[in-house]
Amino acid sequence: MVGFGGGPPTAEDSTQPARLGCVPDPATLTPVLIVLLGACLVGLALLWRRLGGLAGRLDRMTRGEDGQSLQGVLETHLGRVVEVQSEVAQLATRTGKLEVDGRRAFQRIGLVRFNPFEDTGGNQSFALALLDAEEDGIIISSLHSRGSTRIYAKAIAAGRPEAALSDEEAEALGLARDATGGRVAIRGRAVAPPPAAVRGER
Repeated sequence: MVGFGGGPPTAEDSTQPARLGCVPDPATLTPVLIVLLGACLVGLALLWRRLGGLAGRLDRMTRGEDGQSLQGVLETHLGRVVEVQSEVAQLATRTGKLEVDGRRAFQRIGLVRFNPFEDTGGNQSFALALLDAEEDGIIISSLHSRGSTRIYAKAIAAGRPEAALSDEEAEALGLARDATGGRVAIRGRAVAPPPAAVRGER
């Protein structure tokens, strides 16, 4: 067996441990590892500090006016959304009921004013038709004279009267059926003026 010097091995060579040429000495490697470990700890501390600062800034940015955290703000908004949904559902129910009730309300009105008698003036008699969305309703007629005033009422179902109508009542019904948008259709009609002899008697 050849020794380290190139000659035959000696007893001194056999007592020394064999070493690899690329492995550093532990006495030299230990300080380097300590320095690297310290640098890692310092870097970790800096990262932790920076992360804490970012968390604080995020908390300040997301904090509500009353000092709540982001979770508290989201829970508050979620509660408000639930309340709004409940109110919208209630409004939808009330709106549906109002629509049904509104169709039964008088919304088509036709009025015809006229003079049935020659001794009266000013179109004080009238025929008034009141209809809902289904064209159900009534016709009210008033005949005014010098001595009395007579009032009549006739029911209307689906646009058809229960009894025969006068010309003025039929005209008022036609105006009401043609009326839209809740408007009132009014038409006045006067007869010829009374004779001069009658005017002289007044």
